[in-house]
Amino acid sequence: MTDQAWDTLSIQAVSAAGVVYFLALLAYSAQWAAKRGLAAGDESPRAEVFGRFAFLLTGVAAGVHLLALVARGFAADPNRVPWGNMYEFTLTASFVAVLVTLVFFRRWDLGFLGPWVVGLVMVVLMADVIWLYEPVAPLTESLSSPWLVIHVIAAITATGVFTVAGIVSVLFLVRDSGRMPSLPAAEVLDRLAYRLHAFAFPIWTFAVLIAGPIWAHQAWSRYWGWDPKEVWAFITWVVYAAYLHARATAGWKGKAAAIVALVGLATLWFNFIGINFFFGGGSQHSYA
Repeated sequence: MTDQAWDTLSIQAVSAAGVVYFLALLAYSAQWAAKRGLAAGDESPRAEVFGRFAFLLTGVAAGVHLLALVARGFAADPNRVPWGNMYEFTLTASFVAVLVTLVFFRRWDLGFLGPWVVGLVMVVLMADVIWLYEPVAPLTESLSSPWLVIHVIAAITATGVFTVAGIVSVLFLVRDSGRMPSLPAAEVLDRLAYRLHAFAFPIWTFAVLIAGPIWAHQAWSRYWGWDPKEVWAFITWVVYAAYLHARATAGWKGKAAAIVALVGLATLWFNFIGINFFFGGGSQHSYA
């Protein structure tokens, strides 16, 4: 296949993934409608069928989503990992969020997360196509490094997991307020949010405090340069470190912990996207 054919396939796969995610969202909505009036944890036969169908559609959508990423990489000349600009980063991070939900679906009983993650990914894909799309282009000189794979895959993985954890924190606040009794108990959501944050934090630490500085030294001959992306990545690390430290030492749980987690998520996504709009011209990470 030619580079143009791979690029066309990637664009078509993004559109197809969006359609299948929408169908999955409809199936999740039907599952929720079939569970109305039931106690938390109860499942009617019809709701169970809709839930299985929604999970299947989510898996199919994730497969098409992955195809879009692979095709994007093959569309470049020379072939490369699809992490060369914000469009590609966002496309990958949203895929990771879905992948985390699918991988831990059974182990951590994440069925309740399906509609929220799928809905968010749909919105992200639309924003990605409408506002963030960039044509395929060769990597800049600073990106032509093995550290692109090491640093960025760690950052994107942590971003995807932190995003799912943030969704759980929001649902905890909703459930703790007495709304949506069909959600798992507030204590269950609180514990799940902590597990997800604890899983993502070491990955983010590696990306920000180890791989990032090493790559910066290789590309720009310095480990730290007070670049806006570097500063906000560190701010995000501090907020999440405070969240985990408070939970482990001060016994913070519940609403206070959820609010700190959401502050961390806000700084994470501001660093991920917002920096480009406010500091794009003054950041050496403007390509990202």
